[in-house]
Amino acid sequence: MSHRRAVLLMILVTLLWSSAGVVTRQLEQARSFEVTFWRSGFNALFLAGILAWQRGPALLRQLREAPAAVWVSGLAWSVMYTAFMVAMTLTTIANVLVTMALGPLLTALFSRVFLHHRLPLRTWVAILVGSAGIAWMFGQGFAAGAGMLGVFVALGVPIAAATNWTVLQHASGHDDAEPDEPAPNDMPLAVLIGATISALVTLPLAWPLQAGAHDLTLLAGLGLFQLALPCLLVVQLTRVLAGPEVALLGLLEVIFGVLWAWLFAGENPSSATITGGLLVLAALVGNELLAWRQKT
Repeated sequence: MSHRRAVLLMILVTLLWSSAGVVTRQLEQARSFEVTFWRSGFNALFLAGILAWQRGPALLRQLREAPAAVWVSGLAWSVMYTAFMVAMTLTTIANVLVTMALGPLLTALFSRVFLHHRLPLRTWVAILVGSAGIAWMFGQGFAAGAGMLGVFVALGVPIAAATNWTVLQHASGHDDAEPDEPAPNDMPLAVLIGATISALVTLPLAWPLQAGAHDLTLLAGLGLFQLALPCLLVVQLTRVLAGPEVALLGLLEVIFGVLWAWLFAGENPSSATITGGLLVLAALVGNELLAWRQKT
């Protein structure tokens, strides 16, 4: 795959990812945990079908023999799936996406604390600026009397993501521990495990199910086009694109998601969200551009 094609596909991935919020706002009956159950369930169903078609009977054996790191990664994916959709039902799309954007900075911090990786000064500055942006959003939200429960729930996404990548770094032998290294083709297994766990955990909380045909169609679309396909694409694109490139292009999800919410869901982000979001994005872009420049 050429570099240009990989970049275009990564932009497509962010477009697909960014559709979750605006599609959720079109639901008629499904709410909270039911939304999470159906999206995760359809995602697991589609992933299982795609992987079974690719790998055949070997899929079950690969799941049984997957390293512990893959199962821990699956648990992290399940938290990300669940917290994301529940947060979408509790606060604005912009608040959720801005909070999620902390993921790369938290990953760097977790790597320092748990894996003892040295962080350059630029990353420490980015962590401080990004934290200031989220703190500003929280402070202004509380001062305005707006409920910020959804932002607290959304924080579970970047925390779980940082845990996920830190565990995989550890398992790949990027620190001094004994490696239990997952192969590259194990990553789709972790996504499948996460989707399955998320669906099973939220089913009792979602009962009795109320979604009609309209909602099920939209949620099936999210499971396939917003999760299953882009996740499988990213696994392939990370073999072509450098880490800073993936991180920078991934930030387009925040921009696209807020834009779709404004155009098609009538959600106008507050000034606090805009200010906080700009601080977070500036911290991420600055950190990744400096890292990229140093490597080239």
